[in-house]
Amino acid sequence: MTDRLAMAQRLALLAPALLLGGAYVAQYGFGLYPCEMCWWQRYPHFAALALALLSFAVAPKRLWVVLAGLAIMVSGLIGGFHAGVEYGWWEGITRCALTATSTTGNALDNIMAAPLVRCDAAPWSLFGISLAGFNFLISCGAGIAILALAARERPAR
Repeated sequence: MTDRLAMAQRLALLAPALLLGGAYVAQYGFGLYPCEMCWWQRYPHFAALALALLSFAVAPKRLWVVLAGLAIMVSGLIGGFHAGVEYGWWEGITRCALTATSTTGNALDNIMAAPLVRCDAAPWSLFGISLAGFNFLISCGAGIAILALAARERPAR
């Protein structure tokens, strides 16, 4: 395995792990509950983690790394769409989502006490960039880097 492929493999594992970790810290540490489109961004990261882990155990490594990189980019593109909805550039394709905060007690009470999480309103931003916007920037950047690192080297002439 080339050094470039090993770097791509590590990036394919670290990028979704760190982004998912950040999402869960925001959710459970700071009370920034995810909307439906936020969840959509997490699913490709879960797939990317599984594909990256698979690349350490199953050949051909390059295939699993490239698939992980593509999954990371899918999450980034979903994040870009979500950011556009938050910024009012276009309308979303989903209604707002409810997130239950407790799994104990009366189900109706839990539903009624759950915070309303709007997909078209950014709950947090830094320098005018929402969490979905940061996911777009970081995931697409990481995905492009992974694909570039994993690309086959041209044979010497």
